[in-house]
Amino acid sequence: MKRTIKDLVNLKGKVVLLRVDFNVPMDDSGKILDTTRIDNELPTIKYLVEQKAKVVILSHLGRPDGYDIRKSLWPISIILSQKLEANVSFCNYCIGEEVRQRIKMLPEGEVLLLENVRFYKQEEECDMKFAREIASMGDIFVDDAFGVAHRKHASNFGIARILPNAIGFLMEREINALNQILDNPRRPFVAVLGGAKVSTKTKILEKFIDKADTILIGGAMAYTFLKAIGQDIGQSILNTESISVAKAILDSAKEAGKKILLPIDHVAMHAKSKNIVTTSKLTGDLIGFDIGPNTIDLYRKELRAAGEIFWNGPLGMYENKAYRNGTRSIAEIIAHTKAYTSVGGGDTVATVNLFGLLDKFDYVSTGGGATLKYLEEGSLPAIDVIQEKIL
Repeated sequence: MKRTIKDLVNLKGKVVLLRVDFNVPMDDSGKILDTTRIDNELPTIKYLVEQKAKVVILSHLGRPDGYDIRKSLWPISIILSQKLEANVSFCNYCIGEEVRQRIKMLPEGEVLLLENVRFYKQEEECDMKFAREIASMGDIFVDDAFGVAHRKHASNFGIARILPNAIGFLMEREINALNQILDNPRRPFVAVLGGAKVSTKTKILEKFIDKADTILIGGAMAYTFLKAIGQDIGQSILNTESISVAKAILDSAKEAGKKILLPIDHVAMHAKSKNIVTTSKLTGDLIGFDIGPNTIDLYRKELRAAGEIFWNGPLGMYENKAYRNGTRSIAEIIAHTKAYTSVGGGDTVATVNLFGLLDKFDYVSTGGGATLKYLEEGSLPAIDVIQEKIL
């Protein structure tokens, strides 16, 4: 069990380097389009402020190639100052004498947000010299950035190897929720998996054959599974190199006595005429883009009987309104079941948000790749390096 910020004592006057995930959607003008990730961090920041720590925040935003004003964290400092009952200041750097002076002058119980750590190439390289330079400015390190916990970067993995450390409330909540899925899910446990490629979901599919009672498959990867059982898929997306993998997964599930359900009808488009049809057979120039109404009914029966549901990956090309019904319908079904419901993954959370159903889910993971990686491996590099709680 990892040490949390509640296990830290005598924080008054201590410089706490807090790694968060403020990778929020932002337009080119610097307007923040969704503050969910900021809101999720407020409990941890408020706690540290209440303990009269000097809170120095580290975060990334996007994948900039060096300095890029469009990826500056400065607009986030404005939003943060509005949401916190504490003063929030901003520094244009992550290292250097100016940062040291700003931290030295920072009053107890106030917050200093440093610039985007990914403006420094040393960050993603996990350059330990860079990590040591940042660490030298703090007394304690707190990691609350679950969304990048699968990355060995300087500002999470690197600093944690140097300073006394703990996890924040968000990281603790993520770990507890995912551990429940792995260790003690409510039965029957149904996993809903969508997305484009079988190759990106192979490990999680193998894990859920062991953990789940039923797996419902949708999205573009469903066509590779259908091909693996000998069905015609027309001109739908096919991961040819994954056909054998899909067949092996289906065989493993059958051997384990677990159900994997595949779409039985589709919303498809004729490649030549562009006409959209609903069909149970994908032949000729048809391209499948969404699950059909019979599949929705089939999946509904499994979901309504579930004790727990985990969902990752859209069930169709939801970005296009013509192929959104499958994903919307499944989202609404899951949101209104009596089951304990969890959703994880960037695209999946985006769809739930799009349909206004976010608050209907019991647990929404802030991680994309981190969520799946944790479920696959049972831990993550940036979590492994955190000190254990002394019991």
